[in-house]
Amino acid sequence: MTLTRDDLLARDRDDPLASFRERFELPDGILYLDGNSLGALPRATAERIRAVVADQWGLDLIKSWNVHDWISLPQRCGDKIGRLVGAAPGQVVAADSTSVNLFKLLTAALEARPDRTVIVSERDNFPTDLYVAQGLIKMLGGRHELRLVDTGADAPAAIGDDTAVVMLTHVNYKSGWTHDMAAVTARAHEAGALILWDLAHSAGALPVDLDGCDADLAVGCGYKYLNGGPGAPAFLYVAKRLQDAIQPPLSGWMGHAKPFEFDWEYQPAPGVARNLCGTPSVIGMSALEASLDVMLGADMDRIREKSLALGDLFIAAVEQECAGHGLALASPRDAKRGSQVSFTHENGYAIMQALIARGVIGDFRAPDILRFGFTPLYTRYVDVWDAAAILAEIMAEGSWDRPEFHARAAVT
Repeated sequence: MTLTRDDLLARDRDDPLASFRERFELPDGILYLDGNSLGALPRATAERIRAVVADQWGLDLIKSWNVHDWISLPQRCGDKIGRLVGAAPGQVVAADSTSVNLFKLLTAALEARPDRTVIVSERDNFPTDLYVAQGLIKMLGGRHELRLVDTGADAPAAIGDDTAVVMLTHVNYKSGWTHDMAAVTARAHEAGALILWDLAHSAGALPVDLDGCDADLAVGCGYKYLNGGPGAPAFLYVAKRLQDAIQPPLSGWMGHAKPFEFDWEYQPAPGVARNLCGTPSVIGMSALEASLDVMLGADMDRIREKSLALGDLFIAAVEQECAGHGLALASPRDAKRGSQVSFTHENGYAIMQALIARGVIGDFRAPDILRFGFTPLYTRYVDVWDAAAILAEIMAEGSWDRPEFHARAAVT
């Protein structure tokens, strides 16, 4: 059956999430398919930041920690994120960056399994996860091993009696391939290991059930599908049953049981709050909270349903309109896919730059991945048709092969 633009317009007319698009700032003439890397700006964010800066900081000054409850932002945002990732209140806090949170929880997990020496992960994990593990192993004297499997599907078989922690990204950042969280978590527990999930490409994009899967630890970022803005605060999750056993390696004053008694000796706070460290970024967390308030108005099952439909239709449109031009699908065709679709091409970087010049914004991941992310709250069905049509024109004309499209920028 031939797909047409009218088919996609009809889908938009019946879309129960269509009204959410008006809650985001989206430039005219741009097809934004990179929400998997940086989410679009919610309209509510600008007013929230104006109020925090001008009214709270500007007028109430330091009183705002109490008057406007700045001090509880990490827990308040954390509980809102928890509703999106299947975590009951009191198990998530917003803090720091994903890399810093990964360091904190990975260190705590190794300390919780002192007789075990192996960290299991996958070679195609997001590099910062592997870099943090490598640096931590060196810092701890080199007695631990980072055991890497070639594909995510190989991870369960690599978990053994020597495994301290399994560290995996739920949705692969290149292909979008998705782990069975419940099954892998069960396998880790069967072997006596802890599990640490990176939700960077999951939170806000598809249903996650950390509590239901009996997960131990998780981290994630606030600036992709959570739309918290560039460099937004990240978050971490510690299952309630583990919270008072976790020994945070960064024992900062905000993780102290009574930070404003200014005791010289560290005493960890009860619960997940002990994993806080320094003073929270009030402006950054306020922006994140504004976006979370928008997201919590949508049904996650509907988000997932539309996400998969957008991906399916984009695959169909690209394969229909761009046949014979060397684009190969690198993502699963089924529900094992996150909220992105990736194609490979030996000239992928130049093709993506040509697309961006035509107003279709995706991104490129070395060595040959063209990556297109779909954020169902603001991506329309017709957007995937129009993006595929422009891609087809670029490929047919060969316009991607202009010198300026081959020049590598600092960020790809």
